[in-house]
Amino acid sequence: MVPSIPLAGLALALLTPLAFAGDAVTYTANDQAFEGYLAMPEGEARGGVIIIHDWDGLNGYEQRRAEMLAEQGYAAFAVDLFGAGHRPETTEARQAATGALYQDRARMRELLLAGLATARDQGLPEAGVVIGYCFGGTAALELARADQAEGIHGYVSFHGGLATPEGQAWPEDAPPLLIAHGGADQAVPIDELAGLVEELEAAGLSYEAQVYAGARHAFSVFDGDRYQQRADERSWAAFLGFLDEVL
Repeated sequence: MVPSIPLAGLALALLTPLAFAGDAVTYTANDQAFEGYLAMPEGEARGGVIIIHDWDGLNGYEQRRAEMLAEQGYAAFAVDLFGAGHRPETTEARQAATGALYQDRARMRELLLAGLATARDQGLPEAGVVIGYCFGGTAALELARADQAEGIHGYVSFHGGLATPEGQAWPEDAPPLLIAHGGADQAVPIDELAGLVEELEAAGLSYEAQVYAGARHAFSVFDGDRYQQRADERSWAAFLGFLDEVL
């Protein structure tokens, strides 16, 4: 497992290579193979966390976040929405992989629910939270609006797309949401956040939206050129507080 990490040392720990202690989990959905990643705590889990990957597919980034959660006492499972062995490396391939799911929201939800079912088959507690990064944040909100995931107590988006697709709306009983957004995010402009806040207010939902000064899109991706330590550390601390509150 990842050693216990004080908040001030988070960035350094993220940049240190690790031998992942979790396990790859192969599962199927509609006769297609997928490969998720499971990280379990040493003792009884405080709850379960489903992690949804960015547009480059499930890789070491999500694995590391899963291990960090396991060290905090949570069982974590990173789902795979692209298929086993499909980890797009070019911008064009990543746009194609995510675009296919953006255009077929029913399939996106189906794959998310299949990943959730697999996680629970692997021992994740029924009570859980769904989180996602960038594309994964968009997918997390998609699942929240679908209102089909039983036992989920909250949803978290880290620098994800925030616009609600035409024809969709927020259910009145959706669980609490936490939105972590960069103030300098040019990929997801601040008016998308404002629009989401208006929708959540109109629906009477519980939410918290945090904006981090100077943080660009993908601010928490520690090996990226837009990484911002301050925003990463503060959003991670807010997320851990959110888990304490809802689970």
